Amino acid sequence: MDFRLTEDQRALRKGVRELLARLFDREALRAAVDSGGLDRELWRELGAAGFFALRVPEEEGGVGLGLPEAVLVFEEAGRVLLPGPLVATHVAAGSLRGAAEGEVVVTAVDEGLVPWLDEADVVLGDVAGAVPMRSVDPLTPLHKVPGLVGAGDGGGTRPQGRRPVVPTRPAPAGRMPTTGVADALPATAGAELVAVLLTAAEQVGSAGRTTEMAVSYAREREQFGQVIGGFQAVKHLCAGMLVRAEMARVAVRAAAVTGDPVEIAGAKLLADEAATGNARDCLQVYGGMGFTWEADVHLHLKRAWVRARLRLPAARAEEVVAEQL
Repeated sequence: MDFRLTEDQRALRKGVRELLARLFDREALRAAVDSGGLDRELWRELGAAGFFALRVPEEEGGVGLGLPEAVLVFEEAGRVLLPGPLVATHVAAGSLRGAAEGEVVVTAVDEGLVPWLDEADVVLGDVAGAVPMRSVDPLTPLHKVPGLVGAGDGGGTRPQGRRPVVPTRPAPAGRMPTTGVADALPATAGAELVAVLLTAAEQVGSAGRTTEMAVSYAREREQFGQVIGGFQAVKHLCAGMLVRAEMARVAVRAAAVTGDPVEIAGAKLLADEAATGNARDCLQVYGGMGFTWEADVHLHLKRAWVRARLRLPAARAEEVVAEQL
């Protein structure tokens, strides 16, 4: 089986990178951090570009591509930290009117957490009793649904200090709640497997970007009369980052071709490790500068933490893979 990208796939990746460079550059990223809200105009622009309709058949008005192409697109989204419930909206685009065009924002209950609940028009899953959480990622607002798997067990969220949390309404006005997804991977529907893999693709994009950031900074920053990239310890960090990112990328793209549930679980596991590990190592390369609010490194680490808690977290992914050994 040939996993190399075709000419059309390389063109798609290039086009998406150029589109996101125009629609969501660093200035837009920082504006999103400051505002904390979802840019509906950006969402519609993504819809017009076919971001959400990528896998919708052409006869239904979509682009008509497959999961391998979607993985490439979501890698680019992860690379620039594109905010919003991208995966849920993309997966729902074939069945919910307005989602493909970016007119409707869709979110879903996942591991007891609901990203972007206040901004969503459609909520997939039961959000009765959902309460707001203080998300570690300023670009991913979260609610917790008590009693569900993963709810409130740490890993990227924390309660809002000591103040009492007021429950949100069961289903915000204008939203259509639907049934939740199954907990065990082998029993999940194809849509949930797609969601797991696309989340892994976002993690891969972030891992690749932090590798680029670390290498670029190592070539510029000087200490003791030479660039820090000349020091063996820094070289080892950057090399390790590259290995993690490429291993995860290969696993995600291979799983997109095979569609095997166990391979998807393994890909998510590797992608989570690559995104969080690379962000940490990038912080080490940056040194004290990396811990400042002005640097973007911490945003990658925080987003990686949150994604790792969503869509098949490590403990469950390990069980799925181990069961097949």
